[in-house]
Amino acid sequence: MNIIKFIKLILLFFLIVTSNAYAKNNISLLYEKLDLFSDVLEKINNEYVNEVDQSEAIDSAINGMLQSLDPYSSYMNPESFKNMNIETKGEFGGLGIEITMESGFVKVITPIEDSPADKIGIKAGDYIIKINDKQVKGLTLMQAVNLMRGKIGTSINITVRRVDVDEDLKFTIKRDKIKVREVSSSIKENVGYIRLRAFNEQSGDQLLKKIKDLSKENKNLTGYILDLRNNPGGLLSQAIKISDAFLDGGEIVSTRGRDKNDIKIYTARKGDVSNGKPIIILINRGSASASEIVAGALKDHKRAILLGEKSFGKGSVQTIIPLKGNGALRLTTAKYYLPSGNSISEIGVEPDIAVKENKENFKINDGKNDNQLEYALNLLKK
Repeated sequence: MNIIKFIKLILLFFLIVTSNAYAKNNISLLYEKLDLFSDVLEKINNEYVNEVDQSEAIDSAINGMLQSLDPYSSYMNPESFKNMNIETKGEFGGLGIEITMESGFVKVITPIEDSPADKIGIKAGDYIIKINDKQVKGLTLMQAVNLMRGKIGTSINITVRRVDVDEDLKFTIKRDKIKVREVSSSIKENVGYIRLRAFNEQSGDQLLKKIKDLSKENKNLTGYILDLRNNPGGLLSQAIKISDAFLDGGEIVSTRGRDKNDIKIYTARKGDVSNGKPIIILINRGSASASEIVAGALKDHKRAILLGEKSFGKGSVQTIIPLKGNGALRLTTAKYYLPSGNSISEIGVEPDIAVKENKENFKINDGKNDNQLEYALNLLKK
């Protein structure tokens, strides 16, 4: 079978070009696994009850290999790769959730504020176990994403399992155009409040402008609240820029790869845009990646007090590696480390002051219904 021979040739070439000491010691085992893979593929092609698209089967095999490494590594076919940057443009169609895989289920990192998922009641930490009555367990992340995609205006049924809730929750969500309003601000009782929803290309500049505008509007601000709740992260460059804005120097974050010498350290320059005024950062289970870098850096430098709930724990670097055939590999190549030396990955950042959200009527930045924000405002009044 031509495709089997082709795969064998590719994998044989891989073994030859990567024949380091480890590969040499395990070459016979690798050849056995190579033969096993081709045998399984051939059996599926000849004997499976339905005809199989071999290209899709191999894509799934590649994805399975990558997702056995961690939840964030994956293979993107040409269509997925083409659409990869849609979210950074600030407008796209869908349900409005950031997701990952955990224990075979789709886990919600955070719903995007004012999206269909947010309005219907999906929360950070929810596990999606069914999509239109199809079991999620056993699917790859991309397969689950493809099931949730659809035309704007169409509906989808999802079943959710939530911590501390005995029964599964069922939701019907209508797909819509998702608009990400990255930065908003207001003055609350002489406190500058800044809500940052994502770390996209213009986030840093927008935040700096908001701070300048707030300080002009009220020259007697007692401090700032930076709200990173339900912020799934984004660009590392913007996390560094925003951290730098509040620090007078020192390390912000480092990335460390497989090679012990592969260490990059990012540092802050002199100059604090807030002029040393007190800062409280609000975080929760939906604060991930770049949010955790900012929160962790300012906490370690004792520049801000963290208030809320422990963050998500997404502290790894994914590199996009283009492949032949217009696809690409999203591969974890490093992990983030805070100035303290602590890793964010799978651990998260602990708040200095733990304040759980009220279970009834809680809504971010909604007056008395946001008990975490109210707590922060009371602290800055003192």
